[in-house]
Amino acid sequence: MPRAVAGPEIERLISLLARVPGLGPRSARRAALQLIKKREQLMGPLASAMEDVLGKIATCRVCGNVDVRDPCSICTDDTRDPNLLVVVADVSDLWALERAGALNARYHVLGGTLSPLDGIGPDDLNLASLVGRVHEGAIKEVLLALGGTVDGQTTAHYVTDLLRESGVKVTRLAHGVPVGGELDYLDEGTLAAAIRARTSL
Repeated sequence: MPRAVAGPEIERLISLLARVPGLGPRSARRAALQLIKKREQLMGPLASAMEDVLGKIATCRVCGNVDVRDPCSICTDDTRDPNLLVVVADVSDLWALERAGALNARYHVLGGTLSPLDGIGPDDLNLASLVGRVHEGAIKEVLLALGGTVDGQTTAHYVTDLLRESGVKVTRLAHGVPVGGELDYLDEGTLAAAIRARTSL
């Protein structure tokens, strides 16, 4: 077991950074060292921003997005098309689609995908409020922007069946999204092309 090379406070910082997805122990040490070296420019403002947002984080009761207000900035944006509802598995997918800039729609975050192996069933997802939103009447199209994984496709079929009686048009992203791919890892160009080429189910 490697010995500590710094005080407990720095080792705790490294340990916490290592829990961030995409950062392993080595990357966490490099990130911590960079923060320490540039503590005035990076560490201070980062700590302040984290403290500021910590008490304000809210999950939107309408769509499930994460913001500092409820309803969120997207749900309260009157310039968005109220006829198009984009269904995503997670907030990271919503943010990825927003980065692509190809849509000016409203969203609905399911909070995951159906995964029997992981014990995630329909009751574990934000499906009841999705059906409620669709039955309110303003929505004309539901775009299922779910990943190309088996779980994503299973969820897409389940949601399609769930909305069949509603009369809304249900579409999905085109096959520009690779099978087995996750939306958050795709570049903006691929996402934009997939959105433009969406097809009916």
